[in-house]
Amino acid sequence: MASFFKKILCPIDFDDGSIVALRYARDLAKEQNATLHVLHVVFIPLISPGFPGEPYPVVSEEPSKLELQKIAGEHLEGKVRYQVEARSGRPAETINQAAQDLGVDLLVMATHGRTGVTRLVLGSVAEHIVRTSSRPVLTIRPKDSSV
Repeated sequence: MASFFKKILCPIDFDDGSIVALRYARDLAKEQNATLHVLHVVFIPLISPGFPGEPYPVVSEEPSKLELQKIAGEHLEGKVRYQVEARSGRPAETINQAAQDLGVDLLVMATHGRTGVTRLVLGSVAEHIVRTSSRPVLTIRPKDSSV
């Protein structure tokens, strides 16, 4: 069977939905003999006129990377080749940049399925990725809508 995907990116935000997406990505990577790249983006607010650039605390990616390594050990170790990475920035833009930098063939990510005011206020990283990614995107919606 031909492999369509050699590198898969799975951005996670440590909630239950992203763990479900990680399992899908793991199974697909195993089936395709692909490397799974697991990414967490540490959100840094956009600084704009009228909003001071300070005093924002220094943002460290290290705690996120440690958490990613823990999750990867639990869900991926011995099952698939993987790499973990934490980056800082605005999530959608940072995920798209990571996909380009890593040369991935597919993104697998959770969608929360928010609607109405919640979606307007919080936005949707997954929706933004689907609209702007130059790579295929597989969105996973957890079966339990409360997740």
